[in-house]
Parts: sequence; C-alpha cells; structure tokens
Amino acid sequence: MVSDLSPTLDCQGHLQDFQAWNPQVAAWFAGAENIILQDEHWQIIDLVRDFYLRTDISPDMRPLVKMVRQALGDDCGNSIYLMQRFGSNPARSVARIAGLPKPSNCL
Repeated sequence: MVSDLSPTLDCQGHLQDFQAWNPQVAAWFAGAENIILQDEHWQIIDLVRDFYLRTDISPDMRPLVKMVRQALGDDCGNSIYLMQRFGSNPARSVARIAGLPKPSNCL
C-alpha cells in the first residue's frame, strides 16, 4: 500500500489530496504510528474531518482539545486523553490519520 500512497503524500508525510482519504488510508497511517484505531479514535477523526470540511483548517492542539471537549465531554476533551490515544503530538497524528494537512503550529 505504501507505493499507492507515496505519490499522494506531501513532503511532510500528509496526503496532498484530502479526497484521496478513506478508512484504509487512515489505518495505514495509524499503523505507521503504532496506533490501532478503535471507536474512540474514529470519533475524533470524524470530528476533525468535519471541522476541516467546514473551515479548511487542520486544528492545532488547543482548538482540537476544545472541539473534542464540546463534542465528547470533559473526560475526552483534554490533552492527556488525546495523547494516550494519538501519542505525544496528537494534533499532528490526528491530522495525518484523518488525511489532513499538518496543523500550522505543529513541528
């Protein structure tokens, strides 16, 4: 699958074309980060993709936390919850898995 994705990745490893994304692409990106996608991951991925469709922005960490808190409640809407599921840079990982460009404030 890597060869199928490589032409569509930008220099930072994100999809160049948002429309090229599908659940299999998400699973491939997640696997590369040692993440096994479960329902709790998909809830956040769906939120972020919807946000991107409405705003054309990949959310940085603070907006991501706020968005998750508003949609899923205080138990999920915090940086610790997101880091436990998406690693040390959740905004970047979620964006990549969701097929979005790198958030502007991520390293």
